[in-house]
Amino acid sequence: QVQLVESGGDSVQAGGSLRLSCAVPRDTYSRYYMAWFRQAPGKERERVAAIYNGGGSTYYTASVKGRFTISTAHAKNTLYLQMNSLKPEDTAMYYCAADLSFSRLWVSQSAAYWGQGTQVTVSS
Repeated sequence: QVQLVESGGDSVQAGGSLRLSCAVPRDTYSRYYMAWFRQAPGKERERVAAIYNGGGSTYYTASVKGRFTISTAHAKNTLYLQMNSLKPEDTAMYYCAADLSFSRLWVSQSAAYWGQGTQVTVSS
């Protein structure tokens, strides 16, 4: 069982920044693909960013590319999502997820492990 715990969600104004954190078990960092997803009320869950091998490979959905950065801190066993230039349309519950398969994690969004979510609200 892989337990993921998100934190860092908050309410900010458009143009602001937030950094989300996801605490992951020590061995998850090196063996699992990890990603951030988000879901706004009344909308389907959406891919945000994914990472593998401590940052050797990163993936972003088009709407956040250039504004968001996914990273890991091995020493802290933490997955991060740095979000800059936030827009009202970024408002959502953000979830971290992990899986040994990139396809299950990113393509089919059926990762084995999910966190409980952290709320991000961006006001105009």
